[in-house]
Amino acid sequence: MQTEQALDAHSPDRRTLLKSAALGLFAFQVGGANLLLSPAQARTQGAALTMLSAEESALLEAFGEALVPGARAAGIAHFVDANLARPHPDSLLTARYLDVLPPHDAFYKAGLAALDTASRALLGAPFTQVSAAAAKPLIAAMLPGTLAPWQGPPAALFYLAVRSDAADLVYGTRAAFARMQVPYMAHIEPPGDW
Repeated sequence: MQTEQALDAHSPDRRTLLKSAALGLFAFQVGGANLLLSPAQARTQGAALTMLSAEESALLEAFGEALVPGARAAGIAHFVDANLARPHPDSLLTARYLDVLPPHDAFYKAGLAALDTASRALLGAPFTQVSAAAAKPLIAAMLPGTLAPWQGPPAALFYLAVRSDAADLVYGTRAAFARMQVPYMAHIEPPGDW
């Protein structure tokens, strides 16, 4: 199955976007062309982000990678960005299922800012500049809510949302199941790989 497809119009219709999401494809702009790509392809091809800044994207990639190794290469920032740009009912972000009130960009942006502030205060550097090993105590303090300073959405909720989004990308595909040598036995078979 070919996963990279050009979009005919500048703004695809809702049906096209919903069908593409079922395959794990999202609309991204690369070099002025609108393409349906997986988040990993979008990251590799340098697709433009529409909702997250470059700094927020780098921070989300660093945090996602610390939580679920492989999240950066899987395109966590592009996945979150693409879903933040979608109408709330079409979003595949975990925040939607945790009943975080829209708009979700406020949730992610505030959580990322709080994470970076906490990293600077506790680790003496931006989160993007610390190793995953050095970040472990900071991340561990997020779950019980003992991380201070924290000025954002509840730390445990933010952790859960980003970790779940990252895990979906890294482990939620047939290819990932094959890498783990686990039989892929979906309750409802997806129409194709992503």
